[in-house]
Amino acid sequence: MGKYYSPTGGLPPQTHLTTERAIVTEAYTVIPKGVMTDIVTSNLPGFANTRSWIIARPISGFATTFSQLIVEIGPGGGAPKAEFEAGVEGVVFVTRGQVNLTLDGELHQLEEGGYAYLAAGAEWGLENVSDDVVSFHWIRKAYERLEGFEAKSFVTNEKDVQPTSMPDTNDAWKTTRFTDSSDLAHDMQVNIVTFQPGGVIPFPETHVMEHGLYVLEGKAMYLLNNDWVEVEAGDFMWLRAFCPQACYAGGPGEFRYLLYKDMNRQVKLT
Repeated sequence: MGKYYSPTGGLPPQTHLTTERAIVTEAYTVIPKGVMTDIVTSNLPGFANTRSWIIARPISGFATTFSQLIVEIGPGGGAPKAEFEAGVEGVVFVTRGQVNLTLDGELHQLEEGGYAYLAAGAEWGLENVSDDVVSFHWIRKAYERLEGFEAKSFVTNEKDVQPTSMPDTNDAWKTTRFTDSSDLAHDMQVNIVTFQPGGVIPFPETHVMEHGLYVLEGKAMYLLNNDWVEVEAGDFMWLRAFCPQACYAGGPGEFRYLLYKDMNRQVKLT
């Protein structure tokens, strides 16, 4: 398992060219790693010695189902209570360091690759008891309950989850799924997608699910609507519903990204 990319902040010098790879269109957005500097971070209520890059939030007419943050907690920092909206579920995925998670009164230590699904209504907080910073992704969504089903919190690590090979790809395209796609208790998934060099999405996927894609490792060419965009570790993409997408992983190493998608619910019309 390769290293996960985490932003480090800082600020480019005055001699740095302003030109970057940031793109905002009606169908998709690309936030490259180079724009995740100190001056675009946000403080979080209830957190000490913490900063965040908010890289996705609901916007009318665009990606409307989720928010995504990259959170950095310094030594001794954190929050005894992290989520203040009772109807909001979340996923935490650690990319650097280790953090203590207290979930409904039980203590868990999350290291790199650590994954926690935090059910709506769960009581949870985070504390960095190490001497180094910890970085993690925090994905939040208003949980859409379905009669007879209820998602439950759990904690795991990527290394403990066997990836699933996509059909007829000879392991060139695999997905690490932390929840079962057929489990209707879950109205979203946050997975890890891995392509070997030369692996492809062989058609332009065009579907109702919104996506947030954070590149953890490697580089690739990614089709977004009509545009082929080169992306690398540290870049973030978000796609509105029905935005065509495909991928070509050119190498030299694996191309891996953290993927959000909404799923398993009927479209509300009233």
